[in-house]
Amino acid sequence: MRPHEQTATVVITTKNRRKDLLKAVASALNQTAQPEVLVIDDGSSDDTSAAVAREFPSVRLHRSEQSFGLIVQRNRGARMAGNPILFSIDDDAVFSTPRVVEQTLREFEHPRVGAVAIPFIDVNTSSEVRQKAPRAEGIHATHTFIGTAHALRRDVFLKLSGYREGFVHQGEEEDYCIRMFNAGWIARCGNADPIHHFESPRRNWARMDYYGARNKILFAWHNVPWRHLPAHLFCTTALAASHTASPRRLLTRFRGIAAAYALICSRKISRSPVSADVYQLGRQLKRRGAIPLDELMNRLIARPTLASPETSSRVVTTLS
Repeated sequence: MRPHEQTATVVITTKNRRKDLLKAVASALNQTAQPEVLVIDDGSSDDTSAAVAREFPSVRLHRSEQSFGLIVQRNRGARMAGNPILFSIDDDAVFSTPRVVEQTLREFEHPRVGAVAIPFIDVNTSSEVRQKAPRAEGIHATHTFIGTAHALRRDVFLKLSGYREGFVHQGEEEDYCIRMFNAGWIARCGNADPIHHFESPRRNWARMDYYGARNKILFAWHNVPWRHLPAHLFCTTALAASHTASPRRLLTRFRGIAAAYALICSRKISRSPVSADVYQLGRQLKRRGAIPLDELMNRLIARPTLASPETSSRVVTTLS
């Protein structure tokens, strides 16, 4: 599709952040591209849904009485969306200018671009603009994107069965990107005006440490080819365990690692490794940060194909 033919849906998942959410929704509705705005309320108890319905009657709103988590709700939002390009921001983020969606849509002009990592700033901690392309000219591939600032081709996302819901929390974006590379599409660094992310200072470090360590191991089991798997698992386990010197946090990370290996030994999760070349490509992208698409074309499959969204909306689910 040409950029002017594309339309977008902005998906915002939320839980108990009513005030922050209203700012996020207002910034999405103010976009020049006039995207559909879809809010997924993951079982809030702070009157979030009523506030959205009252303040923004044009917004599509879906409320879950039960909390299923961010990954499940983003997959649900992709199935519900009515447009070919999906934008995702967190409920504590805003588009810094009205042009972000319009600018990002133009970055899907190449058929190999399956996702765009939109530039963003963690406003409360730094002025650094992250995920920005090293140069405005050309297309630069990256190994992953952050959940609060990205856009996706919906048909590719559904073809690849979305995010792995068994990850529960953290790591789903990198897992999705390597599966997307394996299918012939790339994630590119963006050039749009940045998203402003007002990250909450009240972070659940225990949850982050547990799933951060656990999901690094599960990522390897799902995706790494057999001949690289032993070395990758050894290094990943060591790095996951040594990520912090705090005894309490270290114990939590060990619990996450143990949980991952218990799942592997139970044979309750599957393996679907990428090709050895894609695996090496992913490692190079991670080391270098960004690589021009021209350098990668001969390493991508010749002609990626799309399944019908109606027949490919099943989401991969692994045990948590």
